[in-house]
Amino acid sequence: MTGKRRTGATGPLNPQSQLFELPARAAEQVFPRFLILQECVTLAGNTFLLGLPVAKRSKELVTKNSYRIGLLVPSSNTTVEPEFYRALPASVTLHTARLFLTEITPEAILKLVEDLETQSRLLASADVDVILLGATAPSFLKGAGYDREVMSRIERATGRTATTTSTALLRALRMLDVKRIVLGSAYTEKVNAIAQNFLEANGFKVVAARGLGIVDNLAVGRLGPESAYDLARAAGSVDADAVVLACTNWRSMDVIERLERELGKPVLSTTQVSVWDSLRLVGYRGEVSGYGRLLRTLATDSSLAAVA
Repeated sequence: MTGKRRTGATGPLNPQSQLFELPARAAEQVFPRFLILQECVTLAGNTFLLGLPVAKRSKELVTKNSYRIGLLVPSSNTTVEPEFYRALPASVTLHTARLFLTEITPEAILKLVEDLETQSRLLASADVDVILLGATAPSFLKGAGYDREVMSRIERATGRTATTTSTALLRALRMLDVKRIVLGSAYTEKVNAIAQNFLEANGFKVVAARGLGIVDNLAVGRLGPESAYDLARAAGSVDADAVVLACTNWRSMDVIERLERELGKPVLSTTQVSVWDSLRLVGYRGEVSGYGRLLRTLATDSSLAAVA
């Protein structure tokens, strides 16, 4: 189907604009799943719509038209962005910057945040509503309060609201009134111990902890979600209020619903809590289904704004 170049009573529009238009009914046929920006003109009884298609979902409930999330991601992380894209409502866009990391070791993790302010400022230039350090270990490495220290560095550098994956995890656990945790991760025993210490220093009891023992971050990203499912099932029978699956490069969001049904308790992945806290902070209020009970609280829990 061919659109016509827009013309008016005085002749063609600026030939450099390269704007084309379609009759409204034809546009709906060409873009059946899209909303066309509503600049229009009527000529000879026909309405013409101008602009680019913008994705929509019919059941979305939002309090403003659109939101932007800025995501700081370890350079070798190949999982967190695809999982974010699948879970985010269509009115929310994701904008990313990368921080160098190839190995999940304390030394490499500490070095990752050296470039934090520079990359945060780049994200802020995209006029994002919130900036998230979407990395678990880099936001818990130095123990209780370190996540807040990292968050403050981002906010001072950019003037934007910030959060971290570890901050989001603490908030989610408190939101769900969790006290006792089973911790599963892709980490080595050394990094897993640091994670456990961070959680316990923040008031949570880790009753069991298991890791896959992987150092190569690219190798973690190649794992299928069944690795997270198997580990959670093996450890999930322990008496605990919730299961936490740590590492934003570990594919786990697709098995959360299944695990919650089978274990009868909340299952939190560190990407899932990152999505939840980012949406909460920008003010999004609509159901995000398919990824566990936590994300459903965005539409149903009136106490979201009070989460500290």
